[in-house]
Amino acid sequence: MNVSAEPAAFDIVARIAERAPELRSAERKVAAQILDDLTAASRASIGALAQQAQVSVATVTRFAKAVGCRDVRELKLRLAQAAAVGQRFLASGAAPQNPELLATRVFDELQTALAHNHQLLCHAPIAEAATALRDARMIYVFGMGGGSTALADEMRFRLVRLGRPVASYQDGLLQRMVASTLSRDSVVVALSVTGRVPEMVENCRIARSYGATVIALTAPASPLAKLADQVIPIVAFETDFIYKPSSSRYAMMMALDVLVTELALSQGDESRELLRRMKHALDAHRGGGDRQPIGD
Repeated sequence: MNVSAEPAAFDIVARIAERAPELRSAERKVAAQILDDLTAASRASIGALAQQAQVSVATVTRFAKAVGCRDVRELKLRLAQAAAVGQRFLASGAAPQNPELLATRVFDELQTALAHNHQLLCHAPIAEAATALRDARMIYVFGMGGGSTALADEMRFRLVRLGRPVASYQDGLLQRMVASTLSRDSVVVALSVTGRVPEMVENCRIARSYGATVIALTAPASPLAKLADQVIPIVAFETDFIYKPSSSRYAMMMALDVLVTELALSQGDESRELLRRMKHALDAHRGGGDRQPIGD
């Protein structure tokens, strides 16, 4: 039987926290030392780690095996991988207690993200992407994850207002199936802040292999960006304040709005007439004034 030498993947931080109560007193000291600073623990020698935790080198070795590692070397490798995810998710930081201060902090981070992404959008191929959307026989919007899933539907709602034939898909397997049916007159709009979701990248690769145009709202230089025909850049600016939702959602929505507005302008009178009809149909149903939005 051919058995891979690669160790099975698991969350070392969760494993240590889970097993800590069952460990010996000395081994719990090692656990506490590691969880206090993952990055330092991953870089420390076995002797330094033992000294910092005030235990013996043998205790560190036993601890490594107790949490499922073959040896201290594997333990340090897993700690380095966990630290790369972000120490900011492990350290408890003070959060604003005053609602006014909290609102200001959220607003400031949102404003920073929008300002940085505004500069990127000024140089993005918005007109070319809008032309592709205008000329497409069918548009397919792909989104996956907590932010892009919802924004894929948002994109569909915006394009429907402009009379564009569009469908949105958030399931990876459905995206793959749809991608295999596309042709040169199809356009895929792929939404991904990181551009590194394996299913999304592969599904867009399949779509392109059948001639479809791929427009990606994603991180520049990401795997998704590299295979797209047009890239509308999105850059996430994450801070150590982990409790609020990512401001990258707003950056992507801004990019989406800019792209759709360009499309509406390029359609000229067609867009105006479609929006007039929609406003008329809504007002006849709900009443209201001239400045109510098209859609609630």
